[in-house]
Amino acid sequence: QVIKCKAAVLWEANKPFSIEEVEVAPPKEHEVRVKIMATGICRSDDHVITGAMVMPFPIILGHEAAGVVESVGQGVTAVKPGDKVIPLFVPQCGECKNCLNTKGNLCSKTDLGANAGLMPDGTTRFTCKGKAIHHFLGTSTFTEYTVLHESAVAKIDSAAPLEKVCLIGCGFSTGYGAAVQTAKVEPGSTCAIFGLGGVGLSVIIGCKAAGASRIIAVDINSDKFAKAKELGATDCINPKDFNKPIHEVLMEMTGGGVDYSFEVIGRTDTMTAALASCQYNYGVSVIVGVPPAAQKITFDPMLLFTGRSWKGSIFGGWKSKDAVPKLVADYMKKKFVLDPLITHTLPFTKINEGFDLLRTGK
Repeated sequence: QVIKCKAAVLWEANKPFSIEEVEVAPPKEHEVRVKIMATGICRSDDHVITGAMVMPFPIILGHEAAGVVESVGQGVTAVKPGDKVIPLFVPQCGECKNCLNTKGNLCSKTDLGANAGLMPDGTTRFTCKGKAIHHFLGTSTFTEYTVLHESAVAKIDSAAPLEKVCLIGCGFSTGYGAAVQTAKVEPGSTCAIFGLGGVGLSVIIGCKAAGASRIIAVDINSDKFAKAKELGATDCINPKDFNKPIHEVLMEMTGGGVDYSFEVIGRTDTMTAALASCQYNYGVSVIVGVPPAAQKITFDPMLLFTGRSWKGSIFGGWKSKDAVPKLVADYMKKKFVLDPLITHTLPFTKINEGFDLLRTGK
C-alpha cells in the first residue's frame, strides 16, 4: 500500500524546505517502512542546502531520527511492525570488508558515493507531484514515513523515549564515539574540542567519560561556554579574544599541546589548527566535521613527520547496527545524558525555523 504523508522536500539549493504531500512506496525485498516519530536537525543536512555537501535535488533530507516500523518487505527478519528503531545513515551489511574488519565501520553499502540519493537497488521510494524525490544517506527522516534498507535499521529498547534517543542516530554517537572509539582518550589526558554544537558537546561528554583531566572547549560563540562547562569542559576559549593563532594559545596553555584534539565544525582552517594544537610527537587529532566539497588542505608535513596522528571518524567509529542498541541501553541506564543537547522541540511544520535556530547558533 502506498502511504500519502507530509514531508519536507528540498526542491533546490539555498531555498527553504517545502512541506508537501508525498507518496511513500511500500518496502521492497529486505526493506522496512518506518513511521518517523522524532528527528534532529544536523549541520550535515544544512551542508546540502548550502552546497558544501553535494547531493542531487529534489531531496528529502534528515538522517538523525527514531521511529516505529510500519511494515516490512519480503525476507526481513531483524524487525517487525511495531518495533522501535533508529535509522542508520552508516548501515551495517555484515558482509563487506569494512563490516568484517574489527577496525572498520564505514559499510560499503553506505550512500556516500556512487548511488547517492537512491536506495541500494538504484531507485527511489518517494514521489511528489509526479516527480521522483531523492533519498538522503539511505535514511531521509524529514518525512512522516520513510523506507530504509534492513541493514540501515537498528531495533532498540521499546521503552526508550524516541524524542531523546533520536540523537543516538547521529549527533551524540558521532561525538561521543570520536572520543571513546576513534581517539581512545585515556584517563588523565588533555583534550581540545573545536566547535561546540551538539556533536562537539558530545565529544566533551566522551572525553569526560574516558577520564580526561583537562577538556578545553574552543568556539567563536561564547554563548556556548556555559553548556560546555555543564557537560565537563574545564576551560573555554574564544579565538576572537586573542591576537595570535589559536594553536599557539593552546600550546602555551598546555605546555606543548594537547594529547587529543577534535575538529567538530567542518572547516579546513580549523582542521589544520586542531592538528597544530596537539602534542608534536604523540598528539592525535580527529576530524569529525564533514569536510566542505571541493576544498583542499595545505599544511606543513613536518607537523606529521614528528609523530602526530591525523584521523577521521565517521559515526564515531561505531559499527552501527551493533552499537546503537547498546548506546540506547546505556542511556536507559543513565550512563550519559542527552537532555542538555536538546535546546528546542518544534512541530515538524516549523522545520525552517529549526534550521534558522541552527544557523544563528541557538
